[in-house]
Amino acid sequence: MPSRAEIVIVGGGVAGLALATRLGNSLGVQGRARITLIDRSFSHVWKPMLHCFAAGTASNENDRISFMAQASANHFEFWPGDVVGLDRERREITLAPLCASDGAVVLDSRTLPYDALVLSIGSCANDFRTPGVAENCLFIDNLVEANAFNEKFRMALLRAYADGGALDIAIVGGGATGTQLAAELHKALDIVGLHAFATSPPKLRVTLLEAGARILPAFPERVSVAAQAELERLGVSVRTSAMVAGADGTGFSLKDGTHVPAALRVWAAGVKAPEVTGTYGGLSLSRTGQIIVKPNLRSVDDPHIFAMGDCSFIADEPLPPTAQVARQQAHHLARHLPAFIRNGTELPSCVFRNKGAIVALGNYNGWGTLPGGNVFGGGFLSGLGARLGHIMLYRQHQVEIYGFWRGLMSLLADRIDVAIRPAARLD
Repeated sequence: MPSRAEIVIVGGGVAGLALATRLGNSLGVQGRARITLIDRSFSHVWKPMLHCFAAGTASNENDRISFMAQASANHFEFWPGDVVGLDRERREITLAPLCASDGAVVLDSRTLPYDALVLSIGSCANDFRTPGVAENCLFIDNLVEANAFNEKFRMALLRAYADGGALDIAIVGGGATGTQLAAELHKALDIVGLHAFATSPPKLRVTLLEAGARILPAFPERVSVAAQAELERLGVSVRTSAMVAGADGTGFSLKDGTHVPAALRVWAAGVKAPEVTGTYGGLSLSRTGQIIVKPNLRSVDDPHIFAMGDCSFIADEPLPPTAQVARQQAHHLARHLPAFIRNGTELPSCVFRNKGAIVALGNYNGWGTLPGGNVFGGGFLSGLGARLGHIMLYRQHQVEIYGFWRGLMSLLADRIDVAIRPAARLD
């Protein structure tokens, strides 16, 4: 390796930003490597909160982390852009031209060299090529899409207030994202109703469509049953074993011949890697486009390329596409990449330690599972412990990225903001 190695990290999600921050404060500050983070956005958000941004119950300004500010404080570089090419022989990536909103080219196409390339571009919903979904549905895979949904939700809600009618929303996908979004929309309406027009809120009719036999299939069955009961108590219509055959401007068509009307249609089912992985120098991919890696997160095709998080696939032991997995993989690479940079040392296998999972249905209820299948939450105080656990996971992420004192100040700033501004986005 050269005296100053080039480490390029593509994707500033949970794993990418954590890795860039840790490597910046080790190899970067010592001048032994230049760490460059590439992302199409200028800011980071915690992906498990996207349903809150979509519903408008979380503040974008408070919960975004500027990549440029984080880079300057932690000894790495940040460049905005989309990776559109990968030359494995020359060890270069190509970035697409960066354009302003009016189409003017701000930065021409560029190439960046690397000695180690880490791909961490996350995942997106999988529409399984269902007819009409791409043209007629909204997605919430990133902040731009979550904000786009929130804009349409607020305008549709305003129309329902004015007309005195109901607002029909259908969500496809009974996993954590779809289930939590269904509850969060009701939470948003509860908050908006405290401020809006001195009239009763309109009827919100949310339908949750799940192709499987139960919602939250990654959780124990008792959690699925309890969560469905809670959603139905809120007024959500939960339909399981509901296979979607197509979508149009009026709703979803199911394979049993029924039609689910919806003014707003959200697709939150399935998981696949972004299609751009197919342009990454012929790397081996799984059937859902994920980059196939060894247990140590190294590409099976190239010793200088690594992949982690949702866009990676360990064939010997597939892992779920969760923030917990991504975070542990980032920590693994942060520990062992320095030795690879110094002398080419092979990385050990990354061992995933399952610490459980949490699902929170707005302010209404929540459940968590511990390793071994034990369930907590629900019932007493409406699952307060599980909901607090969900919040603490986010605060843990902030402390990891910001450091303890800045993370604590961020918490205090959020508390002050809640006391001053409405708890849901109204404009």
